[in-house]
Amino acid sequence: MAGDVPLRRVAPGFSSLASIIVSQQVSRASADAIFGRLRALLDPLTAEAMLLAGDTVFREAGLSRPKQRALLAVAQAVRDGLDLDHLCGLEGNDAIGRMTAVPGIGPWTAQVYLLFAAGHPDIFPARDVALQAAVGHAFAIDPRPEEKALGRLAESWSPFRGAAARLFWTYYRTMRTGGGRASEMPVDIGA
Repeated sequence: MAGDVPLRRVAPGFSSLASIIVSQQVSRASADAIFGRLRALLDPLTAEAMLLAGDTVFREAGLSRPKQRALLAVAQAVRDGLDLDHLCGLEGNDAIGRMTAVPGIGPWTAQVYLLFAAGHPDIFPARDVALQAAVGHAFAIDPRPEEKALGRLAESWSPFRGAAARLFWTYYRTMRTGGGRASEMPVDIGA
C-alpha cells in the first residue's frame, strides 16, 4: 500500500525549473536547504536575477559548479526566448527535445519539470533511481530495472505514465520510511 498519492503540482517557470535542477542527485533535505538559501539570496528568483548573481551568491547558497552552470544556461535561454510556460502545452517529446537542447538540462530534469509544472499525463522518468527501486520492489524484479528496461515496462502504462510515476514515488516513500509525508518533488537519488 502506498497511501495517498499527492498531485504535487508547481507553477511553471524559472523558479520551478531551478528547484528541479537544485534537486538533481542530492537528498530531499539537501535540496530544500540549498534552494531555500538560493531563494532568500535572489528574491524574486528570476532568470534575470540569476544572470546578475555572482559567485558569492552561488557559494552562499551551496550550489556546485555544475548546478551553477546549468542554472546560468537556463537563465540565459529564458532571456533569449525559451518560454517555460509555453513548453508545458507542447507534446511531451517535443517539449523534452527543446528543454534538453539547453546545456545542463537532461531528460530527467525535463521530464520532472513537465510532470510537476505541466501536469503532463504521459511522462515517466525511467532514469530516476527511486522509480527503479519502487518498480523493482513492487514487481519483485531483482536487481531493480535499469533505465531502458524500466522505460520499456512503463510503455504499457501509456497514456498514464505520469500517474504511474506519482504512484511509484509514493510507494517508494512508503517503502523507505514506512509512510509519512511526501516531499514536494522527487529527488534524482542516483546515476
